Amino acid sequence: MVALARAEQATPDTVGASLDVDHVSHAFDIDGAVLPVLDDVSFGVKPGEFVALLGPSGCGKSTLLRLVAGLEPPRAGTLREDGDAITGPFPSRVVVFQDPTLFPWRTVWHNVALGLEAQGILKSQRHRVDAAIDLVGLSGFRNAYPHQLSGGMAQRVSLARALVNDPRILVLDEPLGKLDSLTRISMQTEILSLWQRTGFTALLVTHDVEEAVFLANRVIVFSDRPARIKADIAVDRPYPRHRGDPYLADLRRNILGLLGLDATW
Repeated sequence: MVALARAEQATPDTVGASLDVDHVSHAFDIDGAVLPVLDDVSFGVKPGEFVALLGPSGCGKSTLLRLVAGLEPPRAGTLREDGDAITGPFPSRVVVFQDPTLFPWRTVWHNVALGLEAQGILKSQRHRVDAAIDLVGLSGFRNAYPHQLSGGMAQRVSLARALVNDPRILVLDEPLGKLDSLTRISMQTEILSLWQRTGFTALLVTHDVEEAVFLANRVIVFSDRPARIKADIAVDRPYPRHRGDPYLADLRRNILGLLGLDATW
């Protein structure tokens, strides 16, 4: 594994949690056969870090996010949040998926309120719903329905629905993968701004190398399935970053080389 020094760029007044992935392996049982997905994966994330995960499609990145979220246990190894074992879902770890998965019969406000409603605290915490909607810039759309929103706006609602829970770890599973290129660039900046303002720890799966080096403090590159860590690379650039930065261009080329795609650049 190639390992470079981590960037010391955690946000001020960090509220994020630390995350430790320790010798995690995982597999699926399919038609009586065992399909290995993760192979002895270990890394740590400091409170308030933004870490991007890159690797070939189907290598196991999204599976790793499910384990971090506590949606299923690993076959081997442990995952810990602030030193405590992750044994199931918890409001401090929230997942934002590629599809916004909004309920079409609920307004923006009531979609964002779902987490607090499920916890039975909505009546006393209604102000948090309004604050989350304001945070993602949708204050004028509180009473709109999902069919009245653009793709980017719907994904903002999904982010607000996650942020209303005050997550300490925000798990982002290709949240911008289905957006057009211009909306995607805008939403990258929005996610970065939200991270800087709130201080959560972010773990992002993406197939976009430029997106990874633009957003993250670190980029972890995985092999083909079963996923092993090939490189853990610090993005040694302060924010705000500029997409034309030669350093980021060189870093992108190096990462594409690790993925076997450098000949196309």
